Amino acid sequence: MKLVRFLMNIPNSTNQPVTVELKNGTTINGTLISCSPSMNLSLKNVKLQQPLQDATLLQFINIRGSQIRQILFPDELNIDSILAKSVTKIKNQGAGPSAKPTTATSKRGVGSMRGGKGRRPTRAF
Repeated sequence: MKLVRFLMNIPNSTNQPVTVELKNGTTINGTLISCSPSMNLSLKNVKLQQPLQDATLLQFINIRGSQIRQILFPDELNIDSILAKSVTKIKNQGAGPSAKPTTATSKRGVGSMRGGKGRRPTRAF
């Protein structure tokens, strides 16, 4: 299972604080609000601690996913139940009607019925 799916399920189940460490050494403490598929995080009630500077209090912050080094969760967080919920969601999705490609997309660029790539249709005699 992907880490992003796990992070997307955390705000739904708890309002626990998290600590995010960035690649430049900055430490951010706050409450996780949301997580995007590219692992961008939104936090509220934030304490931003940059190296060699005083801590800054912020109401809200967005963090780009590519800048995250690690995410630390509190010990009280029940990770097993969150993992179980996200795994059952993935299993229940399954292969629906969109799993099989339609005729138009499966023959794209091959030279389908009416010429396809701009060529004249060939006749079979």
